[in-house]
Amino acid sequence: MPANLPPEYFEVEKGLRGARTPQEKIEIYEKLIGIIPKHKGTEKLVALYRSKIAKAKEEVERRRGAVRHVPVFKIEKQGAGQVVLAGTPNAGKSLLVRSLTGVEVEVADYPFTTRRPSPIMMPFENVRIQLIDTPPVTREFMESWFPELVKAADAVMLVADLSDGAAAENVAAVTARLAEKKVELAAGGADIPAERFPFVKRTLLAANKVDCPGGRQALEELKLLLEAPFEVVPVSALSGEGLEDLRRKLFELLRVIRAYSKPPGKKADQSSPFILKAGSTVMDMARAVHKDFAEKLAYARVWNASGLDGLRVNREYVLSDGDTVELHI
Repeated sequence: MPANLPPEYFEVEKGLRGARTPQEKIEIYEKLIGIIPKHKGTEKLVALYRSKIAKAKEEVERRRGAVRHVPVFKIEKQGAGQVVLAGTPNAGKSLLVRSLTGVEVEVADYPFTTRRPSPIMMPFENVRIQLIDTPPVTREFMESWFPELVKAADAVMLVADLSDGAAAENVAAVTARLAEKKVELAAGGADIPAERFPFVKRTLLAANKVDCPGGRQALEELKLLLEAPFEVVPVSALSGEGLEDLRRKLFELLRVIRAYSKPPGKKADQSSPFILKAGSTVMDMARAVHKDFAEKLAYARVWNASGLDGLRVNREYVLSDGDTVELHI
C-alpha cells in the first residue's frame, strides 16, 4: 500500500542531512512522525522512525554518562600562595599572566584559548606566588571543575576588560556563576573563619587595558557600577602599567608574612624567608624552622625595619612581615 507522503514530509526529511547531534535527529524524527499520514501503508515507516528515536536517545544517555566523568584538577600549591584567575573571554588573563611572570603562555585574540588550568610562578621581591590561568567563564558556560579549583586556592584575581562596555556585567556574571556553586568572592580585607575558607575567597579585580582609548573613564564607570566589595587595580598587560602595584596587592591578598631566621652570631639569609600566616607568633616560626626549636624554645630576639634591634620577646610575640628572628633554646 503506498504511503502517499505529503510534500512537507520531504522538506523536513532534508534536515536529517544537516543534523549533527542525536538530539537534533530526534526532533526531526518526531516531526516526521507527526507529518506522516496514519494508515496501513505508513506503519513500517513510523516504526522505523520510532526505532531511530530510541537509538538516538540511547546515544544521548551515553554522552551524558561520559560528561559525568569530568576531569578533576588538583594543583599542588607552591611559593607564598596560590591565586586563581577568573574572567570572561578575551579579558586578557593569559596576556596578564605572561606580563606578570615573564613566562610564554598561549595568547590569542579569540575566546577560549586557554582550555586547562595552567600554574605559573610570579616573582614578587624575594618570594614567588603561584598564578593559575584558567578557561573563561560566561553567563552560559563554566567548566565543571572550576569551582573546586577556586575552593582549593588561597585567593582569586578577577580580570575585567576596560575596552568592553559590559565590563561590570561580565564581572557580575562570573561572581554569579560561582555563587551558584556556593563559592563567595569577598573583599581582600575580609576575615574568613577557617571552616568557611573553601567557600569564601578573598578577591581583587584587575581592571585590564586601562591604556586603551577611553580606559580611564571606563575605569571610573566600572567602579561606580560594580556591585561588589573588591578592590579595583588598574593595569595594562600590554604596556606594563600598574603591574608592580598588582604584584604587591596579590601578595597582600594572601595574608602571609615573610620572616627570616638568624642563627646566633650570624647574619640572616634575606633571600630565603619563611612564609607564615599573618598573625603568626615566634612559636609558629620555631615550628617552621624545626620541631626541636618548638619543643625547647626559651625566647627569641627580633630585628625589623620599624626599629627593633635584637629585642628579646617571648613565644607569643606576633611577628610582622620582614621580621628577622633569632631563636634561643
